[in-house]
Amino acid sequence: MTPDDPDRQSADDAATGDLFSKFDALIAERQALLDTGVRDPFGIVMDEVLSPTLAMIKGKETILLGTYNYMGMTFDPDVVAAGKQALDDFGSGTTGSRVLNGTYQGHKECEEALKAFYGTEYAMVFSTGYQANLGLMSTIAGKEDYIILDADSHASIYDGCALGNAQIVRFRHNSVEDLDKRLGRLPATGGRLVVLEGVYSMLGDIAPLKEMVAVAKKHGAMIAVDEAHGMGFFGPNGRGVFEEAGVEADVDFVIGTFSKSVGTVGGFIVSNHPKFEVLRLVCRPYVFTASLPPSVVATAATSIRKLMHAGDKRAHLWKNSKRLHKGLRDLGFNIATPEAQSAIIAILLPDQAQTVAMWQALIEQGVYVNMARPPATPAGMFLLRCSLCADHSDTQVDQILERFKAAGRAVGAIG
Repeated sequence: MTPDDPDRQSADDAATGDLFSKFDALIAERQALLDTGVRDPFGIVMDEVLSPTLAMIKGKETILLGTYNYMGMTFDPDVVAAGKQALDDFGSGTTGSRVLNGTYQGHKECEEALKAFYGTEYAMVFSTGYQANLGLMSTIAGKEDYIILDADSHASIYDGCALGNAQIVRFRHNSVEDLDKRLGRLPATGGRLVVLEGVYSMLGDIAPLKEMVAVAKKHGAMIAVDEAHGMGFFGPNGRGVFEEAGVEADVDFVIGTFSKSVGTVGGFIVSNHPKFEVLRLVCRPYVFTASLPPSVVATAATSIRKLMHAGDKRAHLWKNSKRLHKGLRDLGFNIATPEAQSAIIAILLPDQAQTVAMWQALIEQGVYVNMARPPATPAGMFLLRCSLCADHSDTQVDQILERFKAAGRAVGAIG
């Protein structure tokens, strides 16, 4: 066998039980893409980050339009100073789980900041937002219980369900009617948890939470809302879509992350349920994971406290989102939502070839966006996903539109 004989290699892999052989089609597809000369859309390296909205990529100053840094807190002077001070005072890490030696004063202060931000009695900080969903879904519902979730739920929600023993029921994306129907078919026995997201990250659409929460309550279900992409700029206090929908009193759990609007890393759950604290003893992704470094929880707590008074930033972010959505639509791009529903704007394209070409043209123009394709999107859906920041200036939004225009015309995406 020669090294350049892929068919023979695949046959030999299958014969020897190579566990990587199941990925051969994906490996070949990726290599064919790279052989065309385009950059790897999933392998971009930020050589230097200049601000929440600018970075150096391959020696070129590039506008960041795909980072989820919604409120621009990554370079906030108070946030950075808090992290530096904690690094000096407490060292680089805890080397332990929250239930052993891994809870420092900073972890408790971060949970206090969350309780103040959300107005709840309880808060639990996890090492990532992924683990927060993994922990709640796998722990709260047993084998006699039901988790009812939107078909477009985030991977962390699905993975949490897979880790647990509950029976899983999916309903059509954002369909109040289908949620009602699915709940109505469940037997009277067993508990039930309806899992919703304030903002769905792929298309940037929001859930009809007011109607969905009413349906869930009608059927006696508990409710969890993931506000990863809504925290910071929805609602009078920036708590999320559930606050804007006026259903705070009816939601049992709010799950979130520090890696979007808060500007660092970590995750959390907040709740008013009187038995909530028992989760610290039974939630495996909390108990068996090393806790966040002191510098990270210090930056998170400082950022969360500042987000409580970020009304001007919220207003500017919404202005940016509406301007970009209208501008792209006026240029002739196919936008996933009829109007700006969140800080995420998804541009739909007909196939992978044009999506990759458009992404490549944009990066050459100095604009970084996210490319998404199946299985991250529904079958046959290819898109470029933009996520705006409160720190994008009016001039930068103008530049983004001009560069989209040039890139779109160059690849035939617009006339």
